[in-house]
Amino acid sequence: MKKNIAIAMGGYSSEYRISINSGNIVYKNLDRDLYEPYRVHILQSEWFVVTEDDTPYPINKSNFTVTIDDKVISFDCVFNTIHGTPGENGLLQAYLELIGVPQTSCDYYQSALTFNKRDLISVLRPYGVKTATNYFLNKGEDIDTKAIVDRVGLPCFVKANRAGSSFGVTKVKTEEEIVSAAKTAFTEDDEAIIESFLDGTEVSVGVIMYKGEIVALPVTEIVPDGEFFDYEAKYLGKSQEITPARISEEDTLKVQEIAKMIYRKLKMKGFSRSEFIFHDGEPHFIEMNTNPGISQASILPQQAEKAGITLKDLFGSAVEAALNQ
Repeated sequence: MKKNIAIAMGGYSSEYRISINSGNIVYKNLDRDLYEPYRVHILQSEWFVVTEDDTPYPINKSNFTVTIDDKVISFDCVFNTIHGTPGENGLLQAYLELIGVPQTSCDYYQSALTFNKRDLISVLRPYGVKTATNYFLNKGEDIDTKAIVDRVGLPCFVKANRAGSSFGVTKVKTEEEIVSAAKTAFTEDDEAIIESFLDGTEVSVGVIMYKGEIVALPVTEIVPDGEFFDYEAKYLGKSQEITPARISEEDTLKVQEIAKMIYRKLKMKGFSRSEFIFHDGEPHFIEMNTNPGISQASILPQQAEKAGITLKDLFGSAVEAALNQ
């Protein structure tokens, strides 16, 4: 008997359109011999299932069911493709755990931790993971630009602490730009993280649970057309994404092992994509995405393809892992 799979997409953040794209890719590629997929749009205003004829049917939030043609449909598993809140910061995971519905991404604590850049790097540093020099700032606090420059130097990056897809990120070259960059970050979150500039090759490492094993996918080198890997570089084609990365075999294995170690130490599940910059010859950790993009323009599907993993197998393995956990 086919399993009913709810593909959760959308979300409450600036990334909802990207999430819709990712969800539709899953919908198209799940094995229809094994699964009956449903597109579930989770928006701030409403949650609903969209059928093939684009008719919306509201989700009953008390038990995450939907009624279509007088038939109540429950779900065996949720395939979580939401980027940002509530699918990548632990809220959806906690809700689903409470009502007993398995889902494909990591658990709620790991999701909340990895979505918070400053908390995550604080947890990882005792394991010897190298990072940029950081300065933390909360909305409403006085912005001491001299102290910031003394701490992280120039140029530096000012980022929203809890946001994805390079929303709320500014590369700052002068002290005078810091205040306006912080205001940009605060449009996405009430916490900001300011990081020292790391000069070197940027790479992305996908680590997934695949057929019961933790697997590091081929490494992708990121060469943005602009000054950093911003939204346009990620989603509008303004970058080169080279898989496998043009780094030595030794550096490839080194960064893959660090990414796998992080995955294990955090007790991760599902898909992840970690970003590093090789600065002074050593990989420095930037951030981890626990619901990475899986649309046509996304990095993780490119890496899976290079590893010989089809989207059908990639998505099917995630569902089976969730069902069997």
